[in-house]
Amino acid sequence: MTKETVKKRLVTSFNNLPLELQEKVKLLYPNGFADAMMRVDKPNGDFFYAVPFETDEISYLVKIDVKIDDVSEDDDEKEYYDDDIKGADDIQDDGGQSEEEMSDDDIDI
Repeated sequence: MTKETVKKRLVTSFNNLPLELQEKVKLLYPNGFADAMMRVDKPNGDFFYAVPFETDEISYLVKIDVKIDDVSEDDDEKEYYDDDIKGADDIQDDGGQSEEEMSDDDIDI
């Protein structure tokens, strides 16, 4: 009978890894973590994002700091322009002439 050794499993922040292991993680994910990242939900409702990383002795789940855009619906409805700015529907077609090409006869007053 062979006894299979079970790797130790750790969850740690990328910044808490020794520099040598940080470099190995970067080499494992040269194009960034986005494709390998997973969301881990905690029992209290919080969550974090992590990537897997393995050494001979330890199987890590490395926490990665992620900035999440938190845009509320109020921001979507915010008016960014003054009322006096006209939209494309409000601008009349001048026939493709620039202001210099327009004569006084072309301007409606």
